[in-house]
Amino acid sequence: MLTLRELIGELDVTLLAGENGLDLPIRWVHLTELIDPTPWLSGGEVLLTTGMQLHSPEEQRAFIELLADHQLAALGFGTGFAHEKVPGALVEAAREREFPVFEVPYELPFIAVTEAAFSKLVNEQYSVLRRALSAQERLERVVLSERGLEALAGTLATLVGASVLVFDARGELLVQHAFRRQLGSDELAVLRDGVRERIARRDAVQFMPALEDPSRGMAIPVASEAGGGSGVPAPEAWLVAVKDDAPLSDFDRLALRQAVTIVALELLRERVAGDTERRLAGDVLAGLLAGELTGVDLQRRLEPFGISGSVSVLALPKPGSASHGRGSNVQVAESALASALRAEATPSLVATNGQVVALIPGLEEESLFALAERVAERVSGELAGQHVRVGVGRAVAGGEARRSYHEARCTLEAASMGLAGRGAKIATYRDLGSFQLLLSLQDDEALKLFCDSILGPIEQSEGYYGGELMRSLEAFIEENGQWERAAKRLFCHRHTLRYRIRRVEELTGRDLGSARDRIEFWLALRGRELIS
Repeated sequence: MLTLRELIGELDVTLLAGENGLDLPIRWVHLTELIDPTPWLSGGEVLLTTGMQLHSPEEQRAFIELLADHQLAALGFGTGFAHEKVPGALVEAAREREFPVFEVPYELPFIAVTEAAFSKLVNEQYSVLRRALSAQERLERVVLSERGLEALAGTLATLVGASVLVFDARGELLVQHAFRRQLGSDELAVLRDGVRERIARRDAVQFMPALEDPSRGMAIPVASEAGGGSGVPAPEAWLVAVKDDAPLSDFDRLALRQAVTIVALELLRERVAGDTERRLAGDVLAGLLAGELTGVDLQRRLEPFGISGSVSVLALPKPGSASHGRGSNVQVAESALASALRAEATPSLVATNGQVVALIPGLEEESLFALAERVAERVSGELAGQHVRVGVGRAVAGGEARRSYHEARCTLEAASMGLAGRGAKIATYRDLGSFQLLLSLQDDEALKLFCDSILGPIEQSEGYYGGELMRSLEAFIEENGQWERAAKRLFCHRHTLRYRIRRVEELTGRDLGSARDRIEFWLALRGRELIS
């Protein structure tokens, strides 16, 4: 940053006023003979003039007032042309305003002043550019090393000497890294509110946050390929930096503008990696539920997710069920569950197959239940305060994860039937009561015999487990006997559903208005999944 002290220190000039302004930064140098040059100046310039039109003391005073009000850095007054020396009224006015004025003697041409200033400014800008390029290369290495957004923010905070934050497209804080001083809660609120206000207005333009000293901070939108509804690009994130106790320098601003591209690249990398991981997780879950992945093969597929040895399963209720809240978005629920497990530093495979499921390393019962309760609380908070009960499957050998999944699912359905305490955060095998004995049968033939005794008449009527009657029965059971919700789930009219349920009752000789018969049907349906 070139200052007036540095500039005149190398020149044969005399400072006449404004000693307190010697350390102000110089943005540029201009020459003028106009009475009012301020319309063509933006502040921070050193102005050179011979004062050819400054004849009277009043004009000279007015000229200094104009320059000082426009926040110029200094005035260089050339003598030996219209004035043999710098006019006294001009110097007096400059001293009153503490505005720097220096005399440029006839022997020293203005071009010498401008060359001295330009040389320093160009070298300074070149140095800033080199530093910025070096900083960008360092940030690129962080991305290539796949150390994540947190490491990227930390590196950037060190480079610019500021607290660095990244907000997502909703204005939620993704990462925050301080340099020396942690931001206070009030400052964080100002930054968050400023970003959210721009998001609401679809204003994708960088801004200075409304801090006590706005020059300390800058918020820059991170470009997104997607656009808003009005065609305005919708930022996928916001990069915010706040210096600890000084304004942002030219280097800081340039480094931050370049860092936006690096942040966008890291977000893209994380998104691609996340999509790939979700796709792999979905394939593993689908194979597990279909019985295609078992034993050693399943254990090997779980190892990249940090799961080895025994496995436990956590499950969220299916969207639309009573304990999940109507209208819940499956992707949001999946993200909330994954986020909750990350916060617990628990390796997991989170995927969706009709409902959101997480496979985690097996834990002892009490530790598992305590973890599930904390996860349920976090997920409920993520889903706008909805009460979400988490189903918990006990630890089993990795190759038998399917049994833990079915237990977690059954506990949730048992809870929806009123077998679990109201308001409970989790549903476990304890909520199954005596029915857990049936679901834990290791003898597949015994379990098959029980399922056939209840479902056989339906399957023989319509073919093996795939007809409309069986699907209607399952929807009716899972929606706890609520006609409207079950019909909506099946995309049919409630009268059609009533006809099908009456047909099931005729075939089986059971009454689906009876809680006991509904529970037996439910057990048979779950048992069929275990042996299929």
